Amino acid sequence: MDLLHNAEQPAGAAALLRTTAEIRRRARALLARARRGESKWFRVADANALEDAAREVAEVTRNRYGWQPIPYHSRWRHFEAGGIDRLGELNRRLADQSAHARAKAHIDLVLVSVLLDAGAGPTWKYHEAGSGQVFARSEGLGVASYHAFMAGLFSSDPQRPLQADAAGLRGLVSARLAQAFQVSENNPLVGMAGRTGLLRRLGEVMAEQPEVFGVEQQRPGGLFDALVSPDGVEVPPTATVRAHEILTQLLQSLSAIWPAANRIDSLAADGSDLLPGPADPALLLGDCWRHSAVEGPGLSNGWMPFHKLSQWLSYSLIEPFEAGGAKVEGLDQLTALPEYRNGGLLLDAGVLLPTDPALLQRQWHAGDEFIVEWRALTVALLDELAPLVRHKLGASEAELPLACVLEGGTWAAGRVLAERARKGGGPPLQIVSDGTVF
Repeated sequence: MDLLHNAEQPAGAAALLRTTAEIRRRARALLARARRGESKWFRVADANALEDAAREVAEVTRNRYGWQPIPYHSRWRHFEAGGIDRLGELNRRLADQSAHARAKAHIDLVLVSVLLDAGAGPTWKYHEAGSGQVFARSEGLGVASYHAFMAGLFSSDPQRPLQADAAGLRGLVSARLAQAFQVSENNPLVGMAGRTGLLRRLGEVMAEQPEVFGVEQQRPGGLFDALVSPDGVEVPPTATVRAHEILTQLLQSLSAIWPAANRIDSLAADGSDLLPGPADPALLLGDCWRHSAVEGPGLSNGWMPFHKLSQWLSYSLIEPFEAGGAKVEGLDQLTALPEYRNGGLLLDAGVLLPTDPALLQRQWHAGDEFIVEWRALTVALLDELAPLVRHKLGASEAELPLACVLEGGTWAAGRVLAERARKGGGPPLQIVSDGTVF
């Protein structure tokens, strides 16, 4: 049965909300509404502002990459922080392993690292002993998680440190993770408890799904076998996987790690809260939030999905899957990532204007309608921005897919504009983070 016709049932509605087509449809509807002047929260500037933003993005892209090939926007770029080839170091440690085994280790590293990649806060920093360099924000989180992985923090087997497995993650102690991230009173990291809890839940859900993550030992790398080589370790030269298949597998397999409050059956028909009880993982929505103006069929009505971390992870899995011998197709099925830098770009460039400037001075939570709408408008507007950037760079969509526009690109330009607008380069609005969304 078509998802649209099955949305009267909780499982069908949840499945619909896990598609990027539905993310885009709802985001574009909110953008059209804002352009009609019907939004309580935002106004959208005229086309000139979007052109100016595209010009800024194109300039930043040229400054960063010149005429070199632009890589995918992924966690692997943060592992390259400071000009250090950390992937090369990892591969040297895995030199006696097959390409298939190396790909699974890469997946272990990047999945754990992405789940740790939420806003670090304005003051946290990581000092890398080997290079003597200091990193903050996403780069710091990436480098810190890389070294934690290399030290075997996420493995239950001292003889096999370069892996993350269910037993190792379930036994993760917050104090050890904090030590690995150099957290102290003078170096606080936002959402430390949330990050630890997320990894522990990851271990639990992997242990419950040996058919996906491995029978003898459950590892994130099991996703490669589940999607590409379920019949054995040999990867055929014609092996392909679509980006949305990776995302769908992640959303289905990892739904139970997200806070259970966002579930498709969390409200009764009269709008009152249902009695609390064990949540069916198939009905957990994760990064999906209510907005009064979002329309959809059946039980999906009123929900605005994003799945930002899951999509960030999907982008970050492209390279490990390709290194393992599979071709990843349909990259532009994934959406732009609605977070601080991409969304901040639109605010700082004057493409998005709050109806009241005071809205940018308040503290918000991820579920507040103001934030939900900002993120939705970000998804829709970056779809419009991407072809403008390609035109200015003289590149086709095939040459510069959205994953490369983001990397070139919008995320970096968001940081440039933030540093130009505010001391320290913080985001233009304030969101209380628990370490699991932003």
